[in-house]
Amino acid sequence: MTAPSPITAPFAGGPVRSAPERPEPFLLRIEAAEPGLRLDHWIAADRDRLSAELDRHGALLFRGFAVDSPEAFGTAARAFSPELLDYLERAAPRTEIADRVFTSTELSEDQWIAFHHEMSYSHNWPGVLYFYGDRPSRTGGATPLASERAVLPRIPGELRGRFERHGVSYIRNYSPDLDIPWQVVFQTTDRAEVEAYCRASHTEFTWVGEDGLRTRAVRQAVTRHPRTGETVWFNHAHLWHTSALPGEVSDYLLGEYGPEGVPRNAFYGDGSPIEDEAVELIGQLYREESVTVPWQRGDVLVVDNFLATHAREPFRGDRRILVAMSDLCVNPDLR
Repeated sequence: MTAPSPITAPFAGGPVRSAPERPEPFLLRIEAAEPGLRLDHWIAADRDRLSAELDRHGALLFRGFAVDSPEAFGTAARAFSPELLDYLERAAPRTEIADRVFTSTELSEDQWIAFHHEMSYSHNWPGVLYFYGDRPSRTGGATPLASERAVLPRIPGELRGRFERHGVSYIRNYSPDLDIPWQVVFQTTDRAEVEAYCRASHTEFTWVGEDGLRTRAVRQAVTRHPRTGETVWFNHAHLWHTSALPGEVSDYLLGEYGPEGVPRNAFYGDGSPIEDEAVELIGQLYREESVTVPWQRGDVLVVDNFLATHAREPFRGDRRILVAMSDLCVNPDLR
């Protein structure tokens, strides 16, 4: 779908051009109308207005501003929200490039990363995400987005009701042989620290063998936006369910380790299996409602982690997209 022609936006800090990427209010693109505009200064001059635009559009793409390094990206993110977050209870390998600025998920370039809300499997999560086009790949590698305002109404009421009643139960097996070791996930080598974290976050845990760990946690299927009050679909069920894996991989893991011994799996919160068809439907809805803007060098994408899900396309060539997070939110039902 062709985006509308850019218009001048009445923000402070110098002239910019702004246009929504779709006719409905989702993903607002804001372009510097002249070179050399510092994004951190521009954000600081009108942060309240930009926060309101983020609530309205779910995501903001800043293009053409002077953001030429991971450090400059971190400074721009802090202009939006001063306290950036660390990554704890990690679900994928990451490398810290600058102070609380990380590589995005380090997964093989030939694989898709399905749509998801960052850390929606955890008891706490970031409210806002920041992505930076440090080195866009020459082919592919975009970060598609999908609006929860479009997806949630399309989820059948019976399925949605079952998830809302029971929540989602996540099982993880941490192992250097199968998945990320617990030392990386929790950023410690002290088992007592891990146990304390699990108890505080209402997570069951079992030490397995010499150096393995299994956790089980029941989390929300939907949650409420802290500012707009909207109910949004907010879970990792379709991403962690074994049917999301390639068929031969899923068959091997289930045959070898069983449904509770695989690296990750998702069930209804009462422990009953989630139907493969339900998982496929959720993934399909996200794909159908997605919008993709290819990365350009220096782009900064700000995403409301409640209102939008993000994914990653496969790519070829050198690619480094960086990420930062802010606005820690805690599941109110677990406090």
